[in-house]
Formats: sequence, C-alpha cells, structure tokens
Amino acid sequence: MIARFFINHPIFAWVISLIIMLLGILSIKNLAVEQYPDIAPPTIEIRATYSGATAKAIENSITQIIEQELRGLDGLLYFSSTSGSSTSTINVVFEKGIDPDIAQVQVNNKVQQILPRLPEDVRKEGVSVVKAQTDYLMILSIHDELGKSSENDISDYMISNLKDGLARVDGVGGVELFGAEYAMRIWLDPKKLKSYNLMPSDINKEVTIQNTQASGGSIGARPHLNGQELNADVVSRTKLENVREFENIVIKSNNAGSNVLLSDVAKVEIGSQDYSFISKLNGYQASGIGIKLSSGANAIETAKKVKEYISSFESYLPSGYKISYPYDTTIFVEESIKEVVKTLFEAIFLVVIVMFVFLNSWRATIIPAIAVPVVLLGTFAILNFLGFSINSLTMFAMVLSIGLLVDDAIVVVENVERNMKEKNLCAKEATIIAMSEITSALIGVATVLSVVFLPMIFFSGSTGIIYKQFAVTIISSMLLSVIVAITLSPAICATFLKPHSPSEKQTGPIVWFNNKFDSLTRKYKMSIFNFINRPLKWMTAYIVIIAVTILFFLKLPTGFVPSEDQGDLMIQFTLPVGASATRSENVEKIIRDYFLKEEKNNVNSIFTIVGFTFTGNGQNGGLGFIELKNWKERAGKENKADEIAQRAMIVFSDSSSEYFIRDAEVYVMNPSSIPGLGNSDGFEFQLQAGAKMSREELLKAKDSLLETLKSSEIIVGARVEGTEETPQIKLDYDKKKIYSLGLSYEDIDNTLSSAWAGTYVNDFIDRSRVKRVYIQADAQYRAKPEDLYLWNVRNKENKMVSFEEFTKISWEPAEKSLTRYNGLASYLFQGQAGYGISSGTAMDEMEKLAKANNKDTNYSWSGLSYQEKLSGGQAIYLYSLSLIVIFLCLAALYESWSIPISVLLAVPLGIIGAVIAVYFRELNNDVYFQVALLTTVGLVSKNAILIVEFIENAYKNGKPLVKSAIQGASLRFRPIIMTSLAFIAGVIPLAISTGAGANSRISIGTGIIGGTLTATILAIFYVPLLFILIKKIFANQSEQAKLSRKKEQKGIKNV
Repeated sequence: MIARFFINHPIFAWVISLIIMLLGILSIKNLAVEQYPDIAPPTIEIRATYSGATAKAIENSITQIIEQELRGLDGLLYFSSTSGSSTSTINVVFEKGIDPDIAQVQVNNKVQQILPRLPEDVRKEGVSVVKAQTDYLMILSIHDELGKSSENDISDYMISNLKDGLARVDGVGGVELFGAEYAMRIWLDPKKLKSYNLMPSDINKEVTIQNTQASGGSIGARPHLNGQELNADVVSRTKLENVREFENIVIKSNNAGSNVLLSDVAKVEIGSQDYSFISKLNGYQASGIGIKLSSGANAIETAKKVKEYISSFESYLPSGYKISYPYDTTIFVEESIKEVVKTLFEAIFLVVIVMFVFLNSWRATIIPAIAVPVVLLGTFAILNFLGFSINSLTMFAMVLSIGLLVDDAIVVVENVERNMKEKNLCAKEATIIAMSEITSALIGVATVLSVVFLPMIFFSGSTGIIYKQFAVTIISSMLLSVIVAITLSPAICATFLKPHSPSEKQTGPIVWFNNKFDSLTRKYKMSIFNFINRPLKWMTAYIVIIAVTILFFLKLPTGFVPSEDQGDLMIQFTLPVGASATRSENVEKIIRDYFLKEEKNNVNSIFTIVGFTFTGNGQNGGLGFIELKNWKERAGKENKADEIAQRAMIVFSDSSSEYFIRDAEVYVMNPSSIPGLGNSDGFEFQLQAGAKMSREELLKAKDSLLETLKSSEIIVGARVEGTEETPQIKLDYDKKKIYSLGLSYEDIDNTLSSAWAGTYVNDFIDRSRVKRVYIQADAQYRAKPEDLYLWNVRNKENKMVSFEEFTKISWEPAEKSLTRYNGLASYLFQGQAGYGISSGTAMDEMEKLAKANNKDTNYSWSGLSYQEKLSGGQAIYLYSLSLIVIFLCLAALYESWSIPISVLLAVPLGIIGAVIAVYFRELNNDVYFQVALLTTVGLVSKNAILIVEFIENAYKNGKPLVKSAIQGASLRFRPIIMTSLAFIAGVIPLAISTGAGANSRISIGTGIIGGTLTATILAIFYVPLLFILIKKIFANQSEQAKLSRKKEQKGIKNV
C-alpha cells in the first residue's frame, strides 16, 4: 500500500510536498496576470484609403476585389467589411488556435496578389494588413489646461512625439489617433486659376517638381582619377520646409519674364491633415490615441509598458499639457483579480472554521489545512508548465478547488480519528487501517471529479478556451489533492494525532455540538430506514424532482458571460443625416454637462470625440468614454454602471428634462464583457442579402426590421452600423459636349478630385519630420452645389471651359457606409437586452423578428454573439460527455455496471438545487453556470461514491443488503455533511461578491451552493435507496440468467 510507505517515511512525504510548494512559488513569479486568457479569435485587419471616394465606389473598387481573394485561408472563421467615405476596412476572423502571425502572412499574401487591380491612388496611400482586435485596450489623452492650444496643435504633438513609439511597444496591435498631424494646405481659388489659364493639375505638377529631394551625387567618387584628393557630396534641391517657400513656387512664366507664383492662385498655410474629429476631455481641447491589443498579447503587461513609455515624456510636455487615461480596461482586470484573490483567502478561512467545528481538534484541523497551500501552489506550478496564466477563470477554479481538495484530507483525518476512538488504537495503527479502508475511495473520487471536467479540455473556440481554464485547474488540483491525501496527510496523522483516552472528557461548545450531531445522526439512521422501506413513494418523488429540474432549466434565460461593471461606460450619439459638427458639439456638451454635474459622485472624467462612432464616421455623430470612480466609492446598487447608464438614457429622452436631447439617438453602453469580441456589451446580428437580392431590397428589409425593433420591449438600443441614407450630389456629364468642347475625362476627374476631395501631392519637412502636402479648394468655393460651376477645365485649344457647360447637378439618396459579411451585402444590427432581460432572450427575439420581417433575407451572428451561440450548442454535448465518462470510469474502477448507475442516478438531486438557485436569483444559463453545474455533478458523484463504497464493503462482508445500506450511509453521514459544508463555506464568498467582476463570481457561486445543498440533503437519503433498487434489478437479471443457463444445460442432457 502506497500510504503505508509514507506512514513509515514521513520525512519523505514532507520533502515531496515542500518541493511542490517551492515549484509553485517560483511559478507564480513567471505567470502573467490577466482578466481572461486570449479568448478572442485572431483578427487580421485590412485597411485601404481612397481619398474622396464614396462608400459605393470604395465597395466596388476596393472592398469586393479584396474579398474575392479571401479564399483558401486556413482556419478562416468569417470576415466582415465596412466601406465608408474614403476608407475600406475588412476584418478577417480566424478560428481560435490559428497562429496570428501565420494568419497575417496568409492575408497579406492575398492582398499582395490583388494590389495591381486596385486604383493607383490606393496603392500610393498603401494597404495595411495588421493583427488587431476590434476594441480598445486603453485610450491615451492629452489636453491643454491653459486653453492656448487647438486640437490640431495637440494632435500634431501626439503624432510627432508619441504615436510611432506607441505602435512599437510590445503587445500593441494598433494605434488610432482621434485627430491629425499638421499638413501643408494649399487652398485653391478657382477664379484666379481661370484668370491665369490654369487647372489644379498644373498646381499639382509644379508642386511635385519643385518640392523634391534631388540627388546631386558627389565629386571624386570611385572610380576616380589617379591622384584624386577631393571627395565631397553635392547637394542641390531639397524638400521645402515652410509656408513662404511654398508660396514662392513658380507655377507659370511668360515671355515677358513675369512669373505666376503659387501665392497668386492659392492660400498656403500649415493646417491639419484631417478635419474629421473634435475631441475634448471634460470640456478641455484634447486629442487622444486609441490603443488596441495585439492578438495573443497580455493586456496588463502591454498597458504597463505603454504607461512606462509615456511617463518618459511627461517632463518634456509643453506648458499646460496633461496626460490622462480616460479609458483603461486593465484597471478592471487588476481589481477583479484582487477581488478573486481576496475571495480565495476568505474561502480558506471559512473552510478551516468548518473543519474545526466538525473535527473538534486543532490538531485534526491543521492536517487538511496544510493540504491547501501544498495543492494550490502545486496547481500554479502545473499552470506555468502548461503555459496558462493567472486570470479570473483559473482563480475561480482554485476557489472551487479549496472546498474539494480539503475533502480528501478531511476523509483521511475523520477515518483515522474514528478508528482511534472506536478501536482504541494508536495514531499510526489507526492510520494504517484507515488508509486501507478509504484509499480506493479516495482514488475513485479524485478520478470521478477529474473526468467530470475532462471533456471540457477538448472543446474548441472561445468557449473551449474558457472551459479549458476551469478544467485544467480543477483537474490539477484534484490530482494533487489525492496525492497529498495518500502521502502527506497519513504521514502527519500517524505522527501528529493523539489517541483518545477512555477517560478523556470534552467540555464547552464542542460537547454541545457533538451531542447535537450524534442525535442528528441517530435520527438520520431511523429516517433512512423508513425511507428505504417506502421505495414507491420516494421514487415517485424522484421523478417529480427530475420533472421540476427540467421545467426550471428550460425557463432559465441564456447568456454567454455576465455583464460586468467594468468601471467605464461608453456613449454613442447620432443626429439625423446632414447635421453639422456644430449641432453634434451641442449634443456633446449636454451629455458632458449631465455626467460631470448630475453624476459627479460616480464619474471621474468624460472623453468625447465628435465625428467618430463605432457605426461609422460623420459630422452627425460622436462617441464618449466615461471613466467611473472606483467601485468602493460607488457603493449601492443605484451607483452600478448599469444603473448609471439606465438613468442617463431616461434623462436624455425625457422632454421635460433640462438634459433632453432632441432629434438625436443616444446609447449608453457597457464595454464588451470579453476583450476582442466587440466594442460593447450586446449582440451583433448580421442581416444578409438572400439569393438574387439587391442592395436596395436589403435596404428596405433593414429599415422595416429596425422600425419593428423600436417597439420591442425585449431589445433596446437597436441600431445599424453605418449612417442612414444621406442625400448626395450626382453629376451627370454630357458626353457629346465633352468631346465637342475638346475636353478629356482625365482632366475633368483630376480637377473635380483636387478641388472638392483634396489631393495628396507629396511631402514636406516640418521640424525635421516628414509631413504631407495637400491641394484642395478653399472652403468658400466648395460650400454649395453651384460652386462647382466656378471650376474650369482647359481644352485642347487652351481655353478654359466651365463645368456648367457640360454638367448637370442633381440629388440622390445614398448610404455613407456599406457593410458586407462573408462576401455578401449585409447590415450589422447592434443592440442590448432590456433591463433585467438576458442576452440569450434578446438574441432569440432578434431571430424571430428577422424571420417574420422578410423571408428572403439570411442572417448570421458575429463577435460575442457568435461565441454565445456556439457555447449554447456545445453545452448539451459537454453534459452528455461528462456523464458518459463518469459511468465508464466507475465501471472500470469497481468492475461493476450497477454501481455507476446508482451513482449517476443521484446527479439530478444536485442539478435541481443549482437550477432553482440560479432561477430565483434571476441569473442566466451561461458559461459560468455550466461550470457550476458540472462541479455539482462531480460533488454529487463524490458523495454517492463515498456512501456506495461503504455499503458495497458491508454487503461483500456478508451483511444483508438493507442493513449494509443503513450502516454505510450512517458511517458516511458525518464526513459527507462536513465536507459539503466545508465546500459551501468555500464558495459563499463567491455567491455574495461585490466590487469588480462580482457578477461572474455570483453566477458561479450561486449555482454551486444551490446544487451542493440539495445534493447533500437529498443524496444521503436517495443514494442508499437507489443502490438497493439497482442491486435488486441486477440480481434478478443475474438469477434469470442462471435459470436460463440451467434449462439450456438440462435440455442438452435430455437430448
């Protein structure tokens, strides 16, 4: 017997445990700390720019061309695209497990193949292929407290000094500036151009020629003449560096010697490269950089490196400039991990108290208490070896493990104590006998608890990653626990416990507790006798239990993971199409004033960006990031993030409120529960065009569905990515007139593009940094549609022809943003479940409404919703596999088909408690509940095995079946109650959690406590009864088989 060896060699046992602990301590220093492991599937972003092009032009000339090449990519999950004004963005999502670097190479190779098919201007700007997630890790902001700098000044400073360095920080997947750097702006005057017989292309040509870096070579370079003594580089022309030099560019000269300078036909100034965004922090002029996490990178480590890099610049900031982080997801990560660690120690403390109450001895209590650090530290060592991290999931699993891992040591100590007391043995002899009785049960329990979670390891996708974190941690803990129970625990028992003297008397509360528990045990013994003798009554009740379990299980709302108060909120607003930036700024001010005044006790800061939203860019919308105060400063349900968001939504839509926002749709949202799976909490629903369905028909279906969603009580904040249809100017050229006037389409297109869209010419040098040069019409010459007629094109006869002579202007509706999903036209619907409604219920409602709206459309889920659908489909397979594996494992361990059946029949006794507890606390059937359910299955099986093991031993020793059942159940009554209460005590801190990440802890803790209570109360009665019934059924079948064989043999003899 293994245990006997360690009983005789206690130092050996201590050495093994100390080595395990040492490895664990060393491993903790190497383990990364994060909220979740890398759950989000690898995402590769393709981005291309085509200045001045409409969404439709972008879709036809860039997006679709690239999408058609995205075939044959290994591990491709899906891809989605957005074609907006001047920009095409395609997100290619791969299966979890695909190396992000390999995925990037695959996508980049495809892009390079089609690059020659893209417009020249797109190739000139470049097509980027980067590893990136869709959401932000953090936002860095700089604002000017003195109010002396413009947003453009701050943006240029950030780009010139910070942006490139941030992009190189290890772990950063991408940086997005909410602003633009300086650019040399050449504002053209069409009247002056006409007077000099010039077109914008002439300006473009001369700026390109005269703003260039010419290579002058050198004199005396090899090969040179014999005796050459001089060698020097030759510098001729260099790039221009200031406004004056650009103003003096010669555009045209005449025979008389006079020159037309650039300043004669245009206004030249240092302006902004892009005027799309207006950023503010608490009302101060500001600019910001959104920092995205690279696929597979560690969030906390990356954020730490970013802050270290930025801190090196703080002492060099211009006067009045202040750095802040208005949005930082890692604060929540660190706080939630701290809360779980706190919960871990609370669980250990409560478990030790329960053990002391039941074991009545500090010596007996110390033994299982010693097992806790050995097993937990050993688990850290295994996690480090397997490449895991310290995250919410592994820490949750460790909290659950505490109650389970002390069970083994408690069983050892309790059995040794019982043998010492009943047989009057010394500690060593009692330990040897005790271990001979329970070693097989310990191995059986550990095996069953491990195989319950084993199927989790083999599931794929993001859900599989979550399952695997729990499974590996709990299995490691269970295996280490049984190793400690067979090696260290018996060694300590044999040397540390003291035998009980016949004259020994206990006093105080311990005597009272033992007397009461002994009385309870006697009552239990009588009750189990009565219970067993009424099988029909109680088996009918058993069927009712199963029916109630199914009923409540089907009523549970579904979800993926709970929505958490992450210490941040996002707010997005959209005005009607055509609204100016001025109107959007007014809305931004109302929103800012509300949060900084009415929610000042809950809000630290608000960073807003006018012109940028998650659903598309434009002057008629904006986005805000609200940093909430620490969770401890926001005590009370009314100050939680969900409640703050709900209040704000009501205020902004209340016409009697001073903060009423007219004509704007405002959404206040929680950030996404899982990094990398969307920008905010809620669903992502892709409404796709069916076979032979046009974009126009899909548009009608989209509008109809959106209108239906507005009246839904289940879904709130429904919106579609992209802006509404907006009027756009359509230019109709008269082809006959163009040719009769001697014009070329190339000159027409170049003039229009340069004048109204703006054209990137080349680069100039600004304070030793290369920046861009743009030509464009001055604002007053592109303010109204008829301003087009101010522009002229030179014909073959060198005469200027106005656009008015060959162009008609009309208006037509068009979308400013077009989305596609897996190569099909689509609209991305986003929204949230109503207050108190689960995400699963909202998703079911969305599917139902979409099907009823238009039968010709298709739909798909993306982002977090895709993973939620996947997890719901995997749950039934997970439960089934776990039960099958338990059955096979028990059958092999006990060489019996009947024992596994009697154990598995006890499983519903725990499930009913878990389901009812979660139902009445209004929680969801999510991934955490699924883990809680499997843990409950393991606990029920463990208790059943301990009872069945003793019943089976008594039955094999010749006792009648019923007496064996009563004796076995009575002997295990105290340890089962003790271990179950210890387990519940360890999980209580989870179920009553507050602070960062509380909702996830509550979800898993509630299910386990409910399941453990019913598993304990019901199983101690039902397991003996089920064992007897199954034994009788198998015995009858065995007798019938024997009789049948005898008849066959008798028949053969007669023949």
